[in-house]
Amino acid sequence: MTKRKNILFIMCDQLRQDYLSCYGHRTLHTPNIDALAALGVRFDNAYCQSPLCAPSRASFYSGRYQANHGIMGNDDAIQLGEKLIADYLNPLGYRTAVVGKTHARRSPEDMRAVGIDPESEFARTAASGGFEPFEWHEGLCPDLFLSEDHGYSNYLREIGYADTNPWDTRANSGVDKDGKLHSGWALRSSAYPAAIEEKHSETAYTTRRAIDFIRDTPDRPWCLHLSYIKPHWPVIAPEPYFSMFSKDDVQPAIDPNGLSSSDHPVIECFRKLEYSESYARQDVRDVVIPAYMALIKQIDDHVGNLINYLQKENLLDSTMIVLTADHGDYLGDYALGEKDLFHDVSAKIPMIVVDPDRYADVTRGTTRTEFVESVDIVPTFVEYAGGTVARERIEGQSLTHILRSPETPDGWRTFAVSETDYSERGARALLDLEPNHCRATMIRSDKWKYVHYVGFPEQLFDMENDPNELNDLGINSEYESVRAEMRNYLLNWRLALKSRVGLDADVLEGFGPEQDERNGIIIGRW
Repeated sequence: MTKRKNILFIMCDQLRQDYLSCYGHRTLHTPNIDALAALGVRFDNAYCQSPLCAPSRASFYSGRYQANHGIMGNDDAIQLGEKLIADYLNPLGYRTAVVGKTHARRSPEDMRAVGIDPESEFARTAASGGFEPFEWHEGLCPDLFLSEDHGYSNYLREIGYADTNPWDTRANSGVDKDGKLHSGWALRSSAYPAAIEEKHSETAYTTRRAIDFIRDTPDRPWCLHLSYIKPHWPVIAPEPYFSMFSKDDVQPAIDPNGLSSSDHPVIECFRKLEYSESYARQDVRDVVIPAYMALIKQIDDHVGNLINYLQKENLLDSTMIVLTADHGDYLGDYALGEKDLFHDVSAKIPMIVVDPDRYADVTRGTTRTEFVESVDIVPTFVEYAGGTVARERIEGQSLTHILRSPETPDGWRTFAVSETDYSERGARALLDLEPNHCRATMIRSDKWKYVHYVGFPEQLFDMENDPNELNDLGINSEYESVRAEMRNYLLNWRLALKSRVGLDADVLEGFGPEQDERNGIIIGRW
């Protein structure tokens, strides 16, 4: 009997690649994620399509670049005609659900305008990125955003946390030795452990609900998007994880004074924002980064719990597992906070893929250096599930060949791309820009990283000789030929995007004079 092919798609929010020990972190040991990498393939050159939550996730879920799916900011709605992971897998018999965060939604107004039944399955999953909302919660729930049916907050109330908003006042607040609460919205509160037991924290609750989903789906293949909200802020960690790290474990900031691009106007404006000014202080980093590390360590242990559960239920050898992140976090490197820009600490992401197929045995435990992107996830899942990749709209490339052969596939990409739109960020106001002018695109090749800004100077870094991106060659006249080559890469990439999605690939390939003539349409014949 053929086993069902399941998919476990694990995403962490704002997790830097270099904060996992399998990628070389010196003091934060993540043995369970390391063990996961030993079961599959670790990709060293994985990039998100945008270093901002919603645009990045829209590319993960659609297999398409930001320039085409149109999600530029965190408040943008996905177009109704955009196909997402569930749209591809559900027709193949999959139950496709989310536990945790998606930050991807379709607009209720758009659905009403075209007469979509509000009770339909399409409408029910519209707010959660097309996934069945088995346990969906977006992770930022101050009083204004807290919904009445927020499952995690309901759970906290049921077990005795009687606060109106226990997500805020318990799970994401610290508590000092005198029992005083300190709101996680202030970075200084990272100095205190969470005002909640670890077993009731977001990460623990999310893991249990993931296991509940797997247990609840015994008779059909499933794709579970397990989307951990942490280590995204508020950076509040529960005991015993809180006490595992101290300021002695904080690695020195890269370019702490921001000298590498001190004269670039866009980056300088990002440095003036409050979160950058805070993270540029070493005393702030000494408090927040140990808690950030603690949240990652907690995730690592819960990933181990999940793997143990799959093994116990005899599901490990029939489940594809992907562990990744939507983007990284500056944490004070380059005198910046948050994400948004294209240094590797922000745009490069962890990517570990475990293919249970026996043909993948030849690559288990290996590290690959090919450029992979978040758009590659959808075609990988579709191919693994036995479907046909929609070539007319999917812009990523399936990882199947790389997972099942030590050789790089012919025609594999030679550069990675990431885009950003900072129109909803504070830098736009400081620069006094129209929203449509707040755009930048990165091209990363083996040797070079090139960033094109609308209306501002280019950036260029020699990634072979300057991997920390400290020497900006963007206006150096000696490198104009390199910049011209990278501009050409960017232009060709942009012109080759798959914007025409109304017809399937087979029909498109049949177009031309021959098809016209068969239809009785003869053009220009003498």
